[in-house]
This record gives sequence, C-alpha cells and structure tokens, in this order.
Amino acid sequence: MTEERQASVSRMTENSEQLPMNTTTKSAKKSKKLSLIPLIFLIYFEVAGGPYGEEPAVQSAGPLLAILGFLVFPFIWSVPEAMITAELSTTFPGNGGFIVWADRAFGPFWGSLMGTWKFLSGVINIASFPVLCISYMEKLFPIFSSGLPRYLAILFSTLLLSFLNYTGLAIVGYVAVALGVVSLAPFIIMSGIAIPKIRPHRWISLGQKGVKRDWNLYFNTLFWNLNFWDNVSTLVGEVENPKKNFPRALFSAVILTCLAYIIPLLAVVGSVSVDQREWETGFMANAAEMISGKWLKIWIEIGAVLSAIGLFEAQLSSCSFQLLGMADLAFLPKFFGLRSKWFDTPWVGILLATAFSLGMSYMNFTVIISSANFLYSLGMLLEFASFIWLRRKFPLIKRPYRVPMKLPSLVIMCLIPCVFLVFVMVIATKVVLYISALMTVGGIVWYFFIKLCKSKKWLKFNDYVEEPLVE
Repeated sequence: MTEERQASVSRMTENSEQLPMNTTTKSAKKSKKLSLIPLIFLIYFEVAGGPYGEEPAVQSAGPLLAILGFLVFPFIWSVPEAMITAELSTTFPGNGGFIVWADRAFGPFWGSLMGTWKFLSGVINIASFPVLCISYMEKLFPIFSSGLPRYLAILFSTLLLSFLNYTGLAIVGYVAVALGVVSLAPFIIMSGIAIPKIRPHRWISLGQKGVKRDWNLYFNTLFWNLNFWDNVSTLVGEVENPKKNFPRALFSAVILTCLAYIIPLLAVVGSVSVDQREWETGFMANAAEMISGKWLKIWIEIGAVLSAIGLFEAQLSSCSFQLLGMADLAFLPKFFGLRSKWFDTPWVGILLATAFSLGMSYMNFTVIISSANFLYSLGMLLEFASFIWLRRKFPLIKRPYRVPMKLPSLVIMCLIPCVFLVFVMVIATKVVLYISALMTVGGIVWYFFIKLCKSKKWLKFNDYVEEPLVE
C-alpha cells in the first residue's frame, strides 16, 4: 500500500473475530439512519421504479420470450448481483461500496478507476429522469415540448429534486416509500381488473409473423430494467444496523422488483390483443385505458412521473455518497466529504452530481447512454473479479452475510453475467468505444493527478490507514 494513503481518521481494525470497521466520518454517525422499509424502497428505485420501460421486451421478441426474460433473467443477473452486494457491503460497511471492494482486492488504482466508471454512468442515468418527467408533462402542457420553456423546465425540475435530496437521506427514504406505493397502485388495480379477461394462450405466443426479432433491444431492455443493485452499497454507512438490515432489504427489493415487472406483464399480455409493434415504452398506460378506462391511464402516466422522481432521488443519493466515501478513503480531497450542518447530507457530492447531470441533460442521449452502459459493464466486470479475489484471498474473514457457495461455484455464478456484460460491450458502436475509452483515460489521468496532489500536499486529504485483513 502506498505511503500517501497511510494515516488515521477511519481505522479499519480487524482480528480473527472482527470485520473492517465502518469508515464513515463522525458526522455520519450522528445522522439519522435509514431503517429497513425506506431502504427497501430506495433499492427498488435504484433498480426499477415500476414496470415502466419493460414494454420493448415484448416489441422486440414477442410475449413468450418477454415473460421468460423477466422470469429467468433475475436468477442469472439480479440475484447474483444482490447476493454479492450483500456480502461485500456487510463485510466492508462504509460509504464507498464498490470502490472499497476493488481497492481491497487489487489496490488503489483499481479502486479509483472503479469510482470513475460508476460515477460517470450514474450521473448520466440521473440526467435522463428530469427529461423523462418533462416528456410526460408535455402531453398535458404542450408548451414544454421544445424551446426555452423545455430547457427551463428541465433546469428547475432538476434543481428542485436535488434540493429534496439535500434535505436528508431519511426524508428521501420515506419519500421513496410514498412514491413507490402511489406509482405501483395503478398496476395492482389494473392487474386485478384484467384477471377475468386473461387468455393464457396469449402468454405462449412467440410473436407475430413478419416482425423481426431485435435481440439487441431485447437484452438491453432486460439489462436496464434489472440492473444497478450494487449502487446502494455507496451509502451502507447510513443504514441502521447494516449487517442485519442490508441483506434483508436487498432480497426484499429483489422480490418486490420482480413481482412489479412480471404481474402487470402477465396481466396485460393475457388480456389485451394488439399488434406487437405497439408495445413501445409507455404502452402500459394505453393498455390500462383498454382494460379499465382513461382514469387509470392518467394515473399510470402520473405514476411514471413519480417513478422518475424516485429514480432520480435514489441514484443521486448513491452518486453523492460515493463521492463522500471516496473522500473518507482519501481517493478524493477532503472537501468532497463535506456535509450540510442542517441536514448532514453530502452537499458537495449532491452539487457536483447535479451539475454533471444538468450538463448532460441537454445533450443527445443515444450515444451518451450507450457509453454509460459500456462504462457500467466495465465496472461490473471489475466488481465480480474483486468479489472472487477477496473470497480467495481472505476465505476465513468473518462475513455477516455470506453467499452460500464455495469458490468454484461462485466462479460459475459470476461467469454467467460476465458473458452477458461482454456481449453488451461487443455490440457497442465505434463511437461508444471511443467515448468510453476517452472517459477511462480521463479516470486514469485523474488518479495520477490525485496521487501527485498528495505527494506535493497541494490539497488536503483525510488521513486514512488500511491495516491488513487478519483471518
């Protein structure tokens, strides 16, 4: 370990019976902690936010493959990612999450690069949610469809949502609960009304003749709707009794998310007979009108806006606490770890993540989001490698939650989603490759710049000592 990372604010003391201690700052220990139910809904909004966006799976591959995808994909992607997140987050329970894992497995260079990949992919995702909100609002208020009114609406909605995040993670958690209940309720009602109209033979349809399957769209739809389980690891230091509540929240959120996707999908596919090509994003609202009436369609459209708000809040929390965690671990200057005196939130992280997302919200998202997908895939490959290496390197370390498999089985479990990640990267365009390479080079340059700042003492960093894990 390099000399510049040796000091002492957040000691991780371990022995044969101990875990690494929480590396959060003192102010974090005084803050109001997240309890189980708000944490479940925060994770839910990190990943999904409701069945909005699952429709292209039907459009691209037909009803049967869409249903099978949302039944099978969670077991080969979501469950392994959630289990790995639960094990590593409870073993290293501090704000920083995947950065800590890569650092402890392979060293500070890889921890810093992981931070670059994950932060950039995160803020690009954040940028899309205010745009989505305005896109739904313009159906009711056409003035927001273009020009200055649209730009101002995106600006003020982003600032307003960021201020809500600033008021505290506990408040954001309870807001997530309310948003989750209100946005899911119309789908529960729609599914109940649809039951008498369901014709099971529609579930096994492979699709309409003459409609070519779009495998790229199909797999990307599954990927984006069932991803990002590890994002919540960056704020594990804010969780009440994380060793107990974190695994419970993750697995509860997995069940909630999967049911929220599959039940409405079964209900609509089984009860509505339409051209497969009509299953574009937003079709669920049209289906609700067919099943019950316009009132339910309007509720689902409002729910889409509420879901986008929940997604924004959850992912902004993850990005801002990631920066705070990196400051705690001396990957970033001490300034990045500053918290609000009133709400104890990482205001510098919130401000920077908001600024990044605002800058990207006015850009063409097609290539940028594909680049975020590529960067996230790189980060996940490193995350799976870190998990395997830490199990091999420290097999006897006490883990509050432990994936119940031996190392060979774990390697197989990780290889399956890794194959999918490689597939996502292989199908990327040259432009995406160039942008992703440029961002990665920027992350490498940033690491060495920070290293130089430490050696020259140009900036102040938290003192941090990382003692070897003793088994």
